[in-house]
Amino acid sequence: MSAATQFSANSELRCHIAMQETPGHGHLPPLCRPLEPLPQGDEEACVAMMKSRNLAAALAVAGLALSAPAHAQYGQTVSNDISKCQRGSGPAILVTVDGIESSRGRMRVQAYHATATDWLNSGRWLTRVETAAKAGTMQFCLPVSAAGSYGIAVRHDVNGNGKTDLSEDGGAMSNNPSINIFNLGKPSYRKVAFSAGPGVTSIRVRMRYM
Repeated sequence: MSAATQFSANSELRCHIAMQETPGHGHLPPLCRPLEPLPQGDEEACVAMMKSRNLAAALAVAGLALSAPAHAQYGQTVSNDISKCQRGSGPAILVTVDGIESSRGRMRVQAYHATATDWLNSGRWLTRVETAAKAGTMQFCLPVSAAGSYGIAVRHDVNGNGKTDLSEDGGAMSNNPSINIFNLGKPSYRKVAFSAGPGVTSIRVRMRYM
């Protein structure tokens, strides 16, 4: 039998985790200290038991860390830092937007995972850049966490009211899909999907206004 299985139930109650040294037990590892003197031979069992428990706890914490990022990756608003889309940077998406009609209002560019679950759904955008509009052509840099399949949505909020005004605002999407009354401005994620690599991926879109 192992030392841990030979450890008496009574002694187990007296073995606990502590980060401080306990006088008289300096030879035990810092994560295993007795609450009171242990019977002869039980110190080794205490060490074995606590090492096993510490390993199990560490694995459990690691498992939580791996499963958690699902929501943490969403909703990252960043400044339009073009230096993050220079050669040797990444992963990031450099979006060039043509056909901006005026310098009024605000431009908003958002990156999504190109999936039915995420594309254009509330709260499912990954990275957002928002800045003042400038007529003509603008560039936006959107860092992403990893290479993968993405979709980009651009909106020109002409009057800057934060609402979608179909009679005035403009929009664009990756791959420049057709937008009509049948898809109500929300083409399938398959139409906008593109592959971004580990470096900087460049795409170009054209604004459309009603």
